[in-house]
Amino acid sequence: MTDPAPEPPADPVSTWHRLAGAAVLLDGFHALKHAVRFGAEVPVALTADRAGALALADELAGDVREALAELLTEVPHGTYAALVPRPHPTAVAALAVRPSRAGNLEKLAHTPRTTPVVVLDNPRNLGNAGAVIRLAAGFGATGVVTTGTLDPWHPTVVRGGAGLHFATAVERLPVAELPSGPVFALDPEGEDIRSLKLPDDALLAFGSERSGLSAELRARADHLVALPMRPQVSSYNLATSVAMTLYHWSVTGGAPS
Repeated sequence: MTDPAPEPPADPVSTWHRLAGAAVLLDGFHALKHAVRFGAEVPVALTADRAGALALADELAGDVREALAELLTEVPHGTYAALVPRPHPTAVAALAVRPSRAGNLEKLAHTPRTTPVVVLDNPRNLGNAGAVIRLAAGFGATGVVTTGTLDPWHPTVVRGGAGLHFATAVERLPVAELPSGPVFALDPEGEDIRSLKLPDDALLAFGSERSGLSAELRARADHLVALPMRPQVSSYNLATSVAMTLYHWSVTGGAPS
């Protein structure tokens, strides 16, 4: 299918520079696809290969193809590459408006809650945080909350999450301000998860990759929960732990919609 190029902004590169400081970088076709699919406001989207991007849309994103065709403006590859930290193989990048913090906090606080909130307690690895957000979106979790200094909207996190920040509520909060609900915190000394049913309104809390749960989060926990693990294996990757826990929730009562 051949599409006429949209009327570009008067100067899309100037628009990019004007918005970049406050906007969310959508790095690659899949991040843009997901953001559009879940209602993100995208004021500028650039590509060095518009035909290639729309071919991907034909194959993988028919539901948003028309929207992508309207959004994407082609620029020279050198121009595109100069705007992003590292060029993506799909040669697509866009800027989106970050959802309002007030709106996300309202979603996290709303009760009754029908799906869990994932809490990452002082995470350190940006890629792991992005992978967790992608998992949470896939399982239909209410949101992902981080504590500590890591910015869950950092461009590397958004890249790891493939733009699925727009499919769930993502915010950073101190432990004292976490949403209400029973806290099930993952800990090797906890009760075997296979003996438990995780409620839909649970906060599922995971410690940092290196040091585990903070003392503050541990004190807030209502239940300590352990994943099955072979002796002498020290730990799972953070995203793997979240995946196992959300899967257990889904098969013992909850389920993606």
